[in-house]
Amino acid sequence: MPPADSTGRVRRSSMKDDTISLREVRITAERPDVDLQLDKKVYHIGKDILSQSGAAADVLNGIPSITADAAGIIRLRGNSNVAVLINGRRSGLSPANILTQISAGSIERVEVMTSPSARDDAAGSAGTINIILKKNGKDKLGGQARITLGYPNDYNLNANLNYKAGHWDLFTTLGGRYSDYIGFYSTRQIAAGNDASSVHKIQHENRHDDGRLIYFGGDYQINPKNTVTLAYFRNATKDIDGTTLDYAFGAASIDSMLTRLGSSRESRSYNQFESNYTRTFDREGQKLTVDVQYDFWNSDKTWDLTTRKTFPSPAALPAIHTASSGNSRDLVMQSDFVHPFSLQSAFEAGLKMETRSVISDYKAEQYLGDAWTVLDGIDNKLNYNENIGAGYLQYKSQSGKLSYQLGLRYEYTRVRIQDRGGDFGSNKCYGRMFPTVNLSYVLQEGMTMQAGYSRRISRPSLWYLYPFNEVTDLNAQSVGNPALNPSFTHVAELALTRQWEKLTLTPTVYAHFTTAPILQYTFQSDRNVMITIPFNLTSERRYGAELSATYNPLPWLSVNGQLTGYLFRQHGYYRDNDLGFSNHSWNGRLGMRIKLPWKLTFQCRLDAQGPDNNAQSRTRPYYYLASGLSRSLFDSKATLVLDGTNILNTNKQGSRIAIENYQIDRISNFNAARFRLGFTYRFGTGRTSTFRKSKDANRR
Repeated sequence: MPPADSTGRVRRSSMKDDTISLREVRITAERPDVDLQLDKKVYHIGKDILSQSGAAADVLNGIPSITADAAGIIRLRGNSNVAVLINGRRSGLSPANILTQISAGSIERVEVMTSPSARDDAAGSAGTINIILKKNGKDKLGGQARITLGYPNDYNLNANLNYKAGHWDLFTTLGGRYSDYIGFYSTRQIAAGNDASSVHKIQHENRHDDGRLIYFGGDYQINPKNTVTLAYFRNATKDIDGTTLDYAFGAASIDSMLTRLGSSRESRSYNQFESNYTRTFDREGQKLTVDVQYDFWNSDKTWDLTTRKTFPSPAALPAIHTASSGNSRDLVMQSDFVHPFSLQSAFEAGLKMETRSVISDYKAEQYLGDAWTVLDGIDNKLNYNENIGAGYLQYKSQSGKLSYQLGLRYEYTRVRIQDRGGDFGSNKCYGRMFPTVNLSYVLQEGMTMQAGYSRRISRPSLWYLYPFNEVTDLNAQSVGNPALNPSFTHVAELALTRQWEKLTLTPTVYAHFTTAPILQYTFQSDRNVMITIPFNLTSERRYGAELSATYNPLPWLSVNGQLTGYLFRQHGYYRDNDLGFSNHSWNGRLGMRIKLPWKLTFQCRLDAQGPDNNAQSRTRPYYYLASGLSRSLFDSKATLVLDGTNILNTNKQGSRIAIENYQIDRISNFNAARFRLGFTYRFGTGRTSTFRKSKDANRR
């Protein structure tokens, strides 16, 4: 066996630029470099053309097993029950905000954990995605600046800067964006045996987003063994949306027609203060860290709706105004300790406390006569308080070709919900153990097998708990359910990584066994409005297989792909309806990167999503294409990129929902095709950014 380096990793001379160890495998290809570790895969962002000029959604869509759709839903292996972290911490930003408001240029790397260790939060039955923002670098002064122009309007300016002097290591990221999005939605609601109650809706949507992002801070090295870090992150946005919604009632012939015009304004601000103290010791690898994070966000949104009957005789209907405001306060304190027994084994322990307080106030009014009156009794305020305490123990070691990591985590959660109207109050307390096992075995040169087991929890998101709805549609609304319970999942997986000189294959099989999974259910209310609400099913079993591949047949050509297939069976009832269902689905991705003359590089990627069905709904498969062309300039200090996403405008999601006496067919195109031109300039002689290695074991 070749000699190990100072980190204990074994360097293989037979594969250029590749590093393989008992704990980690590095795959270097013409997509983000990948570190395969015991409990996660780390994707280093940088080479992927299609993610350089866009937002976090473009970065995630370039990573195997992850899909981030235009509706703001992030899936891991086709499962949306995934925890999304920023710098190792849960963020007050919703998944949709994360995807659109964080620029790709601000992201250093993405960690994907399908079988996380006990050190990590147990949230997310499908796993955890951790987005690491860029921080300090190796140069005394270095960084990069990027400007992007796009169609529809998509202007983005982003800059990363780091400065190192003496005991100080300072970093900052600044970003601003100005973007327009075009959406189109078609819904046909057909009533069985009653054409008069059938409805056809066409909605055109124009959304405008302004965003400003700042992230700055610094590390101060008190002495070689003590370091303090302070940082501040702020993301502020303003959204202006305009919609035109046309209704046609009647199927065989049109009985009446309505047009509703909507105008919305929303301002949001998310702020995060973070601090870290790191203490190292004489024993190499021994470390104590203490982290404190405080974040708060505020949001205010208004809708103004005007409705006019256009057929058979024109008439104005009462105007509607809605107003919502919300804020959150979240404090996290965490301490971790690592004690190595040798170069091959170490013990870890940690404690964590998190307290979260969220307030949501919502009111809907309609203008009747000469005054505004409350619409359908929608005027309430919700207070949500959550406290989570956690502790873990973990031991990792390696013996010969075998590496293993065993952990046990305990989390205690207390949730209290109150509302002004007294309709949704509840108190819940629950504590659970979450064991984890991660194994890695080197079968031979270039072949490593990994296995993992963990127990996970999926707590209902705030957006699922809010009982108030936006009344932008006359006959369809989505509401939250404060009575939701968390779901618990046993996760097991087995993976094999096989590397040849030009080809890398990673087949994986996995199984999920979930109690109380959360699904959506649609029904007709007493006011003949279609209501969609989340609920807890009884159980779900899911079995899947995945194959990822990277192939570099020629120095100028790289091909990569991923295919996931899974089958599932669900059991349970809701509103006296049996929702037991079994089916299968798939998703896949195929990408290609070609180096051309004159320092040009071409890249394209095809994504395909299979049907997503349950007992009530059927979603049709769809696909979309992205491509880009880059040109290296000024001795590789600058890059010019032209790219397009959804360039064939095929990212249209079609679904059919069957409820009693009705069938609802929908087509949703959240974002039309987008094209961007981006220019990046880098200065400094080393890497523009790298995350502080002294915290890698603790800042997840």
